[in-house]
Amino acid sequence: MLLETPVPVIEGTGNRADLLDTLLGDPWDEANPVGYPEILASDERQEMFPAGERYLDTFGLNAEFVPVEHGGRFTQVDRLAEILRTVWRRDPCLGLGYGFSSFIASVNLWSAGTAEQQRAAAELLLSGRKIASVYHELAHGNDFSRAEFAGSRGPDGGWLLNGTKDVVTNFQRSAALVVFTRTDPARGSRSHSQFFVRKDGLPEGALEYLPRFPSSGMRGVQLGGGEFTDCPTPASSLLGAEGQGIETALRSFQLTRSILPSMCAGILDSGIRTALSCALDRRLYGDTVAALPYVRSVIARAFADLLAVDALSTVVLRALHLLPSETAVFASATKYLGSRMLIDAMDELRTVLGAQGFLREGRYAIFQKLHRDLAPAGFGHASRAACQVTILPQLPRLARRSWFTDASAPAALFRIGTALDPLDFTALAAGSPRSDGLSAALVEISEQCPPDTLVGRLAARFRAELAALREECGRLAPRDITIGASPQAYALAGRYTVVLAAAACLGVWWHGRDTARPPLDETSLAAALDRLVGRLDGPSVLTTAEREAVEEEMFRSAVRRLDDRRLFDLTARRIPG
Repeated sequence: MLLETPVPVIEGTGNRADLLDTLLGDPWDEANPVGYPEILASDERQEMFPAGERYLDTFGLNAEFVPVEHGGRFTQVDRLAEILRTVWRRDPCLGLGYGFSSFIASVNLWSAGTAEQQRAAAELLLSGRKIASVYHELAHGNDFSRAEFAGSRGPDGGWLLNGTKDVVTNFQRSAALVVFTRTDPARGSRSHSQFFVRKDGLPEGALEYLPRFPSSGMRGVQLGGGEFTDCPTPASSLLGAEGQGIETALRSFQLTRSILPSMCAGILDSGIRTALSCALDRRLYGDTVAALPYVRSVIARAFADLLAVDALSTVVLRALHLLPSETAVFASATKYLGSRMLIDAMDELRTVLGAQGFLREGRYAIFQKLHRDLAPAGFGHASRAACQVTILPQLPRLARRSWFTDASAPAALFRIGTALDPLDFTALAAGSPRSDGLSAALVEISEQCPPDTLVGRLAARFRAELAALREECGRLAPRDITIGASPQAYALAGRYTVVLAAAACLGVWWHGRDTARPPLDETSLAAALDRLVGRLDGPSVLTTAEREAVEEEMFRSAVRRLDDRRLFDLTARRIPG
């Protein structure tokens, strides 16, 4: 029997992400009970990392999901993302399987639950238990409005749940469920409801668990299904009003779609750290691998991509507080573009490691696990195509009424790390946004940048792209704002997400220039914007010589951060390793 190493006690009132990093220690240290060797061993066993879960129990991670008014520590979404990124940077399975799945479920409760439901959810989470989000049916994928799992009125005035749910994280390990259920056979936006179901006290046979789904990534996460047969649940378990299930889900998705890329940015951070360490350690052709121009370029580009994704996701998370009526589109844009950029960057980094990027043992073995675990970010929770479908109907309205006419978003949106008022879950809107302050910030900043500077030229390129989108989106036919839209229409949605990312980068740079440690300087901004330009049609803004100079400085900056044990994201926080 293995003896459990005591979990160290970490006390303090500072940055919670720093405290968690201190608790978890240096992941490269072979003597660390929650380091990479033990994480990889759990992955080989295809199980959740038991030592990691004990450490997170000690930290009280679930309290980060519970609003302060219910006894937890949650107030600000971007700060929660920074804490969760600390876990995902080490073990994405632990990040999803321990906590994020409960957060997904709990958002529905904080936004639509009764006072009693919220109290019960808080008690469960604060006592270390889990709540599962029971949405998915394989037959319908992301088209959850067609979900067949049904609820009907029981003889006692309660409800009876019947049907099968698939690929649910922590189905069996959870103490309660948030279940998305058809309560009206007619089609329409009021056909579904949600229920908050406590599993204790369910009669025998009402819920039978199905075998776990094996997966190539997130192998330790408990992904399973369940079959409900006349499963009774009281009338008080209805979450929100009957028929409000889709509306509640759409409001909740704004938060969960925004935060997922922010957490997954931690995977790329560790990917850069692993690839750069390998490149500096290995020798080829009489020098280190890091001396090769191609390798330096790949590291620099991945670094720039990480900064761009961090800027977009953090700004959108702050928009949940400051511009809640606009975030329905912003959230989908973040999930669509952020997941793609992270996956692409990890794919490129694998070429730096070569065969080392595939090995499941050795100093750099963590890379292959991170690479596998990141893949579900492209389709997990919501597919990239589903995000485009959410964006498409809004483009003609924004083109005609918002772009180049709206006022710029407030400066606080871009001041990374500053405090915001606690999130008001009820302010999140499921309807169409009437304005776009993020694009307006791009227009305003581009007009103030000297046109002959590197940043001025890049800003002008994105301003021109927004102008082109205004013309093209204003002409979209009705059929091109539906699921059956043409490939050209889907491409417009993709281009718009790139413009939003550029706006976020410019805003973070512009409003952070005079701080003690600017999140972006002109070089890192130029690098991030250049990478975004590469995702658009048309010529490059930078010359070959300019790009080489920018990428060389980005590579040198990455080495400095590695040596100084700093993160590669906008915070550049010091970490144990």
